[in-house]
Amino acid sequence: MSSWRFRAKSPLAEAEPDLGRAVCELQLADAVVVITGAGNGIGAAMARKFAASGAKVVLGDVDADAVRQVAAEVGGTAVPGDAAGEDGVRALVDTALGEHGRIDLFCANAGISRGGGPEADEAAWAQSWEVNVMAHVRAARAVLPHWLEQGRGHFLATVSAAGLLTMLKAAPYSVTKHAALGFAEWLAISYADQGITVQALCPQGVRTNMLGSSSNAGEVILAKGALEPEEVADVVADSLGSGEFLILPHPEVADYYALRAAEPQRWQAGMRKLQRKVQ
Repeated sequence: MSSWRFRAKSPLAEAEPDLGRAVCELQLADAVVVITGAGNGIGAAMARKFAASGAKVVLGDVDADAVRQVAAEVGGTAVPGDAAGEDGVRALVDTALGEHGRIDLFCANAGISRGGGPEADEAAWAQSWEVNVMAHVRAARAVLPHWLEQGRGHFLATVSAAGLLTMLKAAPYSVTKHAALGFAEWLAISYADQGITVQALCPQGVRTNMLGSSSNAGEVILAKGALEPEEVADVVADSLGSGEFLILPHPEVADYYALRAAEPQRWQAGMRKLQRKVQ
C-alpha cells in the first residue's frame, strides 16, 4: 500500500500503527463463533472453515432451511431469524451463551445489495440501512457487555470493498457499506484498550448470489477477479490472528484505497471512465 503523507503536523502522524495487534489473537480451535448470513455465500463458507478448524459455530440467517442445512453439515447450531432486528440478534447471542457460556468471535456477515441512486425507493434505502449498518450496531450492543465483562472479544464486520471505494449504479449499497466501515472503525478505536479486536472484511467480487443478481456493473467491474466464497473464508481464517483492521482478499484494494485518499480527483476520473464502460 502506498505510504500516507501528512501535509501538516498532527498527532495522528505519530499514532501507534499496531492498535489492533495489541489486543487478543484469536485461535479458532475450540472458539465459539456466531455468524450471521450463514445460510450461503461467505457466511456458509466461514462456517465450514471455522468448524473444520475446531470452532463451535452458532449460525443465523433469514433462510431457515439453508442455515439449518449448513449447521447440520458442520455440527453447529442454527438460529433462523432476522439478524438486523433486536430480537434476531439477541436470539443468536443468547443461544451461544446458553449453549457454550461465551462468544469469542461475532461475524456480522449478513448483507444486502440494492441498486440505483437517489431514485431508489424508500424501502431500498431503509432495508440497506437496517441490514448493512444497524445489524452491526445491534450485534455490538448485544455482545459488548459480555466481552467487557470477560475482558476480551472479537468482532468481524463483513463490509465489502465498496465500503472503502464505491460501487457504480448502487448508491444504497455503497453508502451503507461506507457507514458499516465507519462503525467498525469506531468500535476498533473505542474498545481496543478493553481487549476487543475489530476487523473489517472488504472483498471485491465474490461468486455468491449477490454477485449473480447484480447489474451489468457487477459483471463488468467484479466478475473477472471474483473469488469463491471458500477462498475468502481461507483469507479470513488466516487473518483473524493478525489483528489487522482491514482484511483484503483482493490485495489490490489497498492500492485503490490509497489512491482514493491521496488523489481523489484522479480516482473519481478513473471511476467515471469505468462508468462509461458500464453504461
